[in-house]
Amino acid sequence: MTVAGIVLAGGSGSRVQRDVNKVFLPLRDREMLAYSLETMDRSPMIDRVVLVVRQEDRGTAELLLSELSLPKVVDVVEGGASRHQSEHNGIEALADRILTGDIEIVVIHDGARPFMTTALLHATIEAARIDGGGIPGLDIEAPVYAQTGDAVKRLPNGRLRRVQTPQSFRSGPLLDAYRTAHIDGREGVDTAETLERYSNLVVRVVQGDPRNIKVTFVEDIFQAEDHAASWLRGAWTD
Repeated sequence: MTVAGIVLAGGSGSRVQRDVNKVFLPLRDREMLAYSLETMDRSPMIDRVVLVVRQEDRGTAELLLSELSLPKVVDVVEGGASRHQSEHNGIEALADRILTGDIEIVVIHDGARPFMTTALLHATIEAARIDGGGIPGLDIEAPVYAQTGDAVKRLPNGRLRRVQTPQSFRSGPLLDAYRTAHIDGREGVDTAETLERYSNLVVRVVQGDPRNIKVTFVEDIFQAEDHAASWLRGAWTD
């Protein structure tokens, strides 16, 4: 089983009130992006990694990679105007190897989630190997309501999940789904939504990690700093 990873790093620093892409902000002793790249590079299940960045961040990304010395990170690809387009660009960078069968599973992860454990990464890959797709999810505790016109209805929390990355899928259906979505001019909010719409893959939800946070706002940086103190080589130390 050959597995490729795609790490998305095409965001900005606007919501964390910084002038630089948030994934290049420091967390303890290294840049935020380094955490997930190092986890993928160390994983025995991952064979190669593609990093997707904004055009203006390519130089910064390449400098970071030269300092980290991660042999599995073999391609730096420019992202698109949206998350979906960046995902598509990363998948197309692997297309030749997907079509020849050299890559069987693709994992897509958000570089703004620095604390992807090796265990969580491997759980989604194994789910994709068995069922076709694997995504991490967490139970929802707060009430959730659906609104139709002026009427609202509470949804049963037991059936709802907050979805994280990494998300892993069989490569052929993944490539086909994104190419079909491109023809239709439609974009998903994440990889799993696009696969749900444009493939017949069974996507299994594996148990997510509450500390696998996405750094979006200023307060998330402080929380990430605390988490980094308990982090070592793709696992929690406490």
